[in-house]
Amino acid sequence: MKIVRLIANSALVLLASILVSMPTLALAQTATPPGAVIDASVVDYKLGSGDKIRVTVYGEPSLSGEFFVSGSGMTSLPLIGDVKAVGLTVREFQDAVQKALSDGYLREPRVSAEVLNFRPFYILGEVMKPGTYPYTSGLTVLNAVATAGGYTYRAEKKQVFIKHDGQTTETKMPLEPSTTVAPGDTIRIGERFF
Repeated sequence: MKIVRLIANSALVLLASILVSMPTLALAQTATPPGAVIDASVVDYKLGSGDKIRVTVYGEPSLSGEFFVSGSGMTSLPLIGDVKAVGLTVREFQDAVQKALSDGYLREPRVSAEVLNFRPFYILGEVMKPGTYPYTSGLTVLNAVATAGGYTYRAEKKQVFIKHDGQTTETKMPLEPSTTVAPGDTIRIGERFF
């Protein structure tokens, strides 16, 4: 029994030393805490240009499929043509497709929709690899920085500038582990002054 406890304690010490020696990796893999802001934003997520959506029309496989929201904000669907998607929640888009299908095409259509790929986020400033990266649900600024290769040595690590998709100005926010990123956001890590 003492040998088992000794092995378990040694494993914990080894794990702790690995996490301490690799802080960026530990931060990048930290899960979003329960009740974080992202839970509400996924429910209220507004579709935008670049999103990929799966539309399923029950009993009509030829009308179902995967579709992109175009730059004009429309999604082109079989039979009914273009349906506005930009600015709608997934539920509102689903209802719009259902209404369009029921207007002379199908009797009582049942439609479901889901987002397959969110539009990307952008990160620039004092990170190792600025650029465009795919969005994943629950993304935080710290995860975004880790995706971009981490901070440069000049990075300001106490605040971040975020411009949400559709807005013209960026907002300065404190850089905390729970600071979330939405699809289409532009994140700018500023330079610190000595």
